[in-house]
Amino acid sequence: MFIQTEATPNPATLKFIPGRRVMPSGTRNFSAAADADCSPLARALFAVPGVTGVFLGSDFVTATKADDWDWDVLKPQILGAIMEHFTADKPVIVERETADGADSVEDDETVTRIKELLDTRVRPAVAQDGGDITFEGYEEGIVYLYRQGACAGCPSSTATLKHGIDNMLKYYIPEIVEVRSVN
Repeated sequence: MFIQTEATPNPATLKFIPGRRVMPSGTRNFSAAADADCSPLARALFAVPGVTGVFLGSDFVTATKADDWDWDVLKPQILGAIMEHFTADKPVIVERETADGADSVEDDETVTRIKELLDTRVRPAVAQDGGDITFEGYEEGIVYLYRQGACAGCPSSTATLKHGIDNMLKYYIPEIVEVRSVN
C-alpha cells in the first residue's frame, strides 16, 4: 500500500492519502483521543505520541500535531498506523452515523441554499487542503460554520472564511450579513 502525503496550509496538519475510500459518506473530526471511541483508525493515530487531532475525509486522513513535535518524527509513525489499519481491513467507524446536518425540522429556503453552496463550492475546495467546513446554523442573517481538519486553527482559513466564503454567500444570498466560525 502506498500512502501519499501532502502539506496543508496549516503547518501543524498533514494530509495522508491512502489511495482508497476512508469515509463512505460525510466526514468525522476528532479533536481529542477521548472522542475517538467510535473509530479504530482515529484511536490508532491518537496512540502516536504528539498527535492532537484527526480528521477523516472521503479519501484522506489529516493528522494535527502538537507544536513541540516534528513531522520528521511523527510522519513515519502515522504512515505505519494508517497502513496497518487498512491492510488489516479494520473498519474506520464502528457506530452507525446519522446523516450530516440532519435536522428534525425541514430547512427553510435560505438554509437549503447555504448548504447547497457550501456542498458544491466550498467543501470540495477545502477538502483539497485536508479540511472541511460544515454548516452549524443560520440566525438573523448570520451563518455559523465549523472548521475541521486542516482548517481548524489554520491562519489562512480565517481569511478564507472572512473574505472568500463570506463574500460568496453574500453575493448569492443577499439576506446574509455575516459569516462566523464556531468552535
